[in-house]
Amino acid sequence: MTPKERVLNVLRGEKTDCVPWFGDLDYWATSLIARGEKDRTFKTSDDYIQWHRDLACGFYLQGYFPFKTTIENCEQKVWHDGPRRYEEITTPKGRLRQCWHYLESSYSEAPEEHLLKTEDDLPAYTYMIEHTRYEPDYSLALLRGKQVDGIGVVLVYTPKTPFMQLVALDAGIVNVVSISSAAPEAFSETIELMHKKFSEAAEIAVSCPADIVMIPENLSSEMVGRRYFELYMRDIQREWSEKIKGAGKFSCIHMDGTLKGLLREECGVGLSFIEACTPAPVGDVPVKDWHTYREGGETILWGGIPGVYFTEKTSDEEFDRFLKETLSVMRSEGRYVLGVADQVPPDGLERRVKRVAEMVEEYGTY
Repeated sequence: MTPKERVLNVLRGEKTDCVPWFGDLDYWATSLIARGEKDRTFKTSDDYIQWHRDLACGFYLQGYFPFKTTIENCEQKVWHDGPRRYEEITTPKGRLRQCWHYLESSYSEAPEEHLLKTEDDLPAYTYMIEHTRYEPDYSLALLRGKQVDGIGVVLVYTPKTPFMQLVALDAGIVNVVSISSAAPEAFSETIELMHKKFSEAAEIAVSCPADIVMIPENLSSEMVGRRYFELYMRDIQREWSEKIKGAGKFSCIHMDGTLKGLLREECGVGLSFIEACTPAPVGDVPVKDWHTYREGGETILWGGIPGVYFTEKTSDEEFDRFLKETLSVMRSEGRYVLGVADQVPPDGLERRVKRVAEMVEEYGTY
C-alpha cells in the first residue's frame, strides 16, 4: 500500500497493512535552504516531494492558508532593522505595531512586541479585523495535488480560532489575560467579530481542493486551560470541523505542546484527528496512555516521535527503543498515525528519518 492509502484508510476507520508514517520536514527544509544546501524554490518543487520519497516519509506538510488577505482602509508599513521585522498598521481608530526578531541560530523568529498590547488597542484592532477581506488562492493546493501522488496528501489551513490567533500571534497570553480581565465585554465583542470574519476565510479553506483542512491552533494545554477553551474555542472548532466534514474532507487541529489539560476536551470536539501530539519524556503523557483521554471517541491521534529524537542529542539505541515501544502501542489499534512531534529540527539527521520507515516495516505491522 502507498502512504496515502494507509493514512486515508486509518482516517476512514478502515483496515490497512501497517501504521502510517508521515513527517513534517518543513522546518528542517527551511534550515537547509538558509544554509545554502537546498535551492530557494526547493519547498515548492518536485524535488521536495521526491525528497520525501527518498526518505520513505509520507508528505502532508507544510500546508498553507489558501486565501489572500487584504486589509482595507488602513495604511500598512513593513520594514527591517537587522534581524528585526517591524509592521505598523495605521487605522482611523489608532495605530498598531509589532516586531518579530529572527534568530539565525534557530532559523526562526519570535515576537518582541505584540500588535495588541492593552485594552486601549482594541478599537484599532477591531477596525483592522472588520476591514480585512479574503480571496481564494488555491494555486499551491492544485500544484501539490499534481505532485504528491501516492506519497502523501494535500493539507490546507483555516485561520486559527480567534482566541489562539491572539495567544499565539497578535497579543500573547499575558496581554490576553490582562485585556480580558480589564475589559471583558470589549474582549468578548472582539472575539465575536474575529469569529465572524475568520469564518469567511474558513469557508474558503473548506472549499479548497484538499484532503485535509487543519485548524492550525499550535495549542498547548498549560497555556490555555479548560476555562478559556470552553469560553472561546470549543464551539468554533466544532462549527468549522462540521463544515470540513460536510465538504467530504478530514478535519484536525495542531496540538504540539502539553496534552494532559485539554486532550480529552479536544477529543470531544468531533475532529477527524489531532496532529503533532508530543509524548513524554518531552511532552506530559506517554503514548501508552493516550487512549485513556480518547474515552471511546473516534478521534485519531497523530504524532509520537519528539523532534529531538531525530538529532545527535538522542542515541541510536534510545531512538530504536523508543520507536519500537511507540509502534507496539500504535499497532494495537488502527487509530494512530506515526508522526513527528512536532517537526524534524534543523540539526536533524537524515539517517534517523530513514530509520523510521525501517522500524515501521519491522515493528509497525497490524
